[in-house]
Amino acid sequence: MIFNLFSNEGKNRPDDVKSLRHALLQFIKQELQKAEGGEGSNIKGLSLYLNCSATDRHMYEAAVYAEQPDVFKDEIQKIADDFDLGLPARWTLDVLFDEEVPEEAVKLPNLAAAFFIKTSKHFVKQTAVAYIRVLNGETELKEYTLSSGADKINIGRDKRAQADDGFFRTNQIAFPSESGDVANKYVSRQHAHIEWNVEAQRFMLFADDGGVPPRNKIKIKEDKSDKVIKLHSAAIGHPLKECDQIILGESAVLEFSYQPLT
Repeated sequence: MIFNLFSNEGKNRPDDVKSLRHALLQFIKQELQKAEGGEGSNIKGLSLYLNCSATDRHMYEAAVYAEQPDVFKDEIQKIADDFDLGLPARWTLDVLFDEEVPEEAVKLPNLAAAFFIKTSKHFVKQTAVAYIRVLNGETELKEYTLSSGADKINIGRDKRAQADDGFFRTNQIAFPSESGDVANKYVSRQHAHIEWNVEAQRFMLFADDGGVPPRNKIKIKEDKSDKVIKLHSAAIGHPLKECDQIILGESAVLEFSYQPLT
C-alpha cells in the first residue's frame, strides 16, 4: 500500500500542465542551488517522487514528459548548467509514481511531490525484487526472480557455456542448444547479464561479448514510448524499466517487470 504523504490542498496548487511543470522545476532548482559552486560533481542521481491522485495522474505525467524522460532530464540539466553545478556525465534521473517516499526526501508543499539527491555517500538504500519472464524461446523456467544485492544474472545459450577465452560460465537464464525452438539458435553462449546498480538503484542490462556487434545482438523496446534501443558496448548498461522487452539474437524475447505472474 502507498500512503499519501503529501497535501494536495492549497491556494497555490497548479491546475494545468505548464504551471505544474514550472512549480516542479522551481522546486528542483531550489534544492540544487544548495549544491552551487561545483559541488554537483558529487551528485550521482536525482529522484522525483510523485504521489498524485488518479484524477491528476495524467497532468503529472505530462508535466514530467513521462513518455520522453530525457526531455525533463534536459530541463534539469539546464538548471544545473545555470548554477555551474558540474553534474557528472552519467547522472541519473528517476521519476517515481506511487512509491513510498523516503524520510530523507524533501517534500514540496501543496504538491504531490518530493525530491531526493543521491551522492556517493548519501543515497536511499532500497531493496528491490523484479522478474524476468520468457515471452519467446525455450528456457528451464518461464519466470525468473531478480533480487537487489544478489550476484549478476547471466543470460545465454546452455546452462554451462564455454567462452572464447576457454573459461566456462554459468547462465542462470539459459536457452538450451538441444531445444527445438528456433529462437534458441541465435542466443550466444555469453549473451548478456543483469545486475543491480547500487548508486542508480536500478537493475541494469549489460551486453556481454556475444551480444554486441558484429556478433548476435540485443535490442530493448520500451513499453511506454515504443522506443527501440540497441546495445553496442559491453561497458555501458541499460537501466531496465517496467515492461521493457529484451530481444536476444533474432527472436528470443524476455520481459522485465516488477510484478510477478498472477
